[in-house]
Amino acid sequence: MNTQEVANKWVDMCRQGQNLQAINELYADDVVSKEMPGMPDGLHTGIKEVYKKSEDWLANVAEFHGGDISDPIVAGSFFTTKMSFDVTFKDRGRQQMEEVCVFGVKNGKIASEQFFYDMPEM
Repeated sequence: MNTQEVANKWVDMCRQGQNLQAINELYADDVVSKEMPGMPDGLHTGIKEVYKKSEDWLANVAEFHGGDISDPIVAGSFFTTKMSFDVTFKDRGRQQMEEVCVFGVKNGKIASEQFFYDMPEM
């Protein structure tokens, strides 16, 4: 798959709530995931770590109230989307967030992801 095809498939799967399946299907074994600087556990390497990070995040959700993922914008081997969500977490209550997600694609797989967002009030 080329970058546009990977981007479209990632967006489609995530919009359907298939986030973990998207990791299994679309991510490279040696993927690197970066959160905002200063976040605990802000760097994850390898598909198993990235899967576990997402699995833990989803397990901490008490209720989804809403959210959106924009259509992807592709430039070369990169694509970006804007994600927003309104979620009640088990450990920190309800939060609304927006983030810009940037993905790098190599050999038809997501090789890197990085997230940019304002830190919510805790």
